[in-house]
Amino acid sequence: MLETKANLFAHLATFITRIGAVVGLLVAAQFSNAQTTTQNYPNKPIKAIVPFAAGSATDQIGRAFTAKMSEILGQPIVIENKPGVNGMLGADAVAKADPDGYTILIGTNSTNAALKSLMKKLPYDQDTAFEAIGFMGEVPLIVAINNDIPAKTLKEFIQIAKDSPGKVTFASASTSQLVSSSVLASMTGVKMINVPYKSGPNAMTDLIGGQVMMFTADFAVTLPQVQAGKIRGLAVTSLKRSKAIPELPTVNEALGIKGYEFIAYFAAYAPAKTPPAIIQKLNEALNQAARNKEIQERFASLGFEAEPGPPSALAKRNALETIKWAKAIKDAGIEQQ
Repeated sequence: MLETKANLFAHLATFITRIGAVVGLLVAAQFSNAQTTTQNYPNKPIKAIVPFAAGSATDQIGRAFTAKMSEILGQPIVIENKPGVNGMLGADAVAKADPDGYTILIGTNSTNAALKSLMKKLPYDQDTAFEAIGFMGEVPLIVAINNDIPAKTLKEFIQIAKDSPGKVTFASASTSQLVSSSVLASMTGVKMINVPYKSGPNAMTDLIGGQVMMFTADFAVTLPQVQAGKIRGLAVTSLKRSKAIPELPTVNEALGIKGYEFIAYFAAYAPAKTPPAIIQKLNEALNQAARNKEIQERFASLGFEAEPGPPSALAKRNALETIKWAKAIKDAGIEQQ
């Protein structure tokens, strides 16, 4: 009987040892495959989702950066525009993509800082759905009005809004556009009506045509039209005047107030759990693009300032910007969508 039990335990021990060996081999194989996948990355085209329309600042900057990154990485980076719901649709697509480095987001403060406070419910957790790749840069906005509005300064335009409560309209196609205009109205004690658009270029078309009265948007959309005389620029939303159009005062200067500042920024993100080695490769390529003189000179006229840095710097900025935009949205009384 004892011998039988001894044999049984011996067979069981041998079985467990063999199972352990098989599991060990499988784990080693998976680790080896993961290492090989990371080392060979990228070995096929990468998709970069732009959550705003073609022609928007995010689209223009995203295409310039990814073209340069493609040269560095040795694989095409294909832009896919997926606009809608202040960038939420495009961000959601990336949040739910495989974390293999082959789908990335060209995000903004709309998608990665403000949406959490603007929407009643997001289809993903904004704080945990993405891995930061790197910061691209930032641009101020221009407060612009239709040429037929009888106001030459921002102060005069605000007076018109005060004299006609609820009759002044403004366009918005992103969170930064909505919040910047709403906070302006809140700080000056006027009531303006938001007219939402799917894209900045569409909103600009209606501003020029007089369907809306005001549009606060990034330089890529507004500056060419201001310089062409098709709309009237009144102020910039940064704390300092822009070198791209120094004749325009800041909102603070124009109205004699303090603390008004709204900057649109652009950055790249990957789905959560993307391997750190892949994030590092993408970050290095993005930083090389940010340092590229051709890109810097191309967008300097739009007030764009590139800021290369590590993923950790972008992650820290996101956390601070999320708090900032939450306060701005609450203070402006913007209802969640």
